[in-house]
Amino acid sequence: MLILIPMNSKNVQEAEITTILEVKVWVQLKIEDGKLVEVLQNSTFDGFDNFSEAIVVKNDGEPVMDFINMSMIILVAHTQTNIDDIVEAYLFRELHDLAY
Repeated sequence: MLILIPMNSKNVQEAEITTILEVKVWVQLKIEDGKLVEVLQNSTFDGFDNFSEAIVVKNDGEPVMDFINMSMIILVAHTQTNIDDIVEAYLFRELHDLAY
């Protein structure tokens, strides 16, 4: 699964999820067999070699229509802020579906 996340810093260790409108760098996580395999960064959400299957956003009020039109799964991390927390929440199915 390839998951896209808008982050506030290029430093992956310190970066936190941010709103789509305030994104500094897009991170694409590759998760296979319950493990984080790869973390990639790009300045644009569509600049990665492989198409992301899902996006994790910070809250329900995000402008996600472009991602919905690309048939991406929209997940919301209401309490998770960093990559480790988001990966753990994804693996344990603790991320929420977008509330319309």
